[in-house]
Amino acid sequence: MSIHVQLIAALAAGMLLGVLVFGGLWWTLRRGLTSPNPALWFGASALVRLGVVLASFYYMALAGLPSVGMGLLGLLIVRFAATRSLRSVSKGRPCA
Repeated sequence: MSIHVQLIAALAAGMLLGVLVFGGLWWTLRRGLTSPNPALWFGASALVRLGVVLASFYYMALAGLPSVGMGLLGLLIVRFAATRSLRSVSKGRPCA
C-alpha cells in the first residue's frame, strides 16, 4: 500500500475512533446521570473506551510511526469539532 494511502487511511481511522470515543462519552453521560449506579456506567465506559483507543493505536503503531501521528490528528480533529459544536448547542442552557 502506498504511504499516502496509508496516511489517509490512518487519518480516517483516527476520525472514526474519535467519533466512537466522544460519542461513547456522550452516551455514557446521558445514561450515567440518570442511573441508580452511575459509578458502574462511568467506570465501565472509561475502561472500554480506553481499551479501544489503546488497541487501535497499537495496531496503527504496527503500520509505522507516521500512521500513529495521523491517527492522533484525526482523533483531535473530531475532539475539536465535538467541543465546538456542543459549546454552541449548550450556550445559554444549563447542563442536565
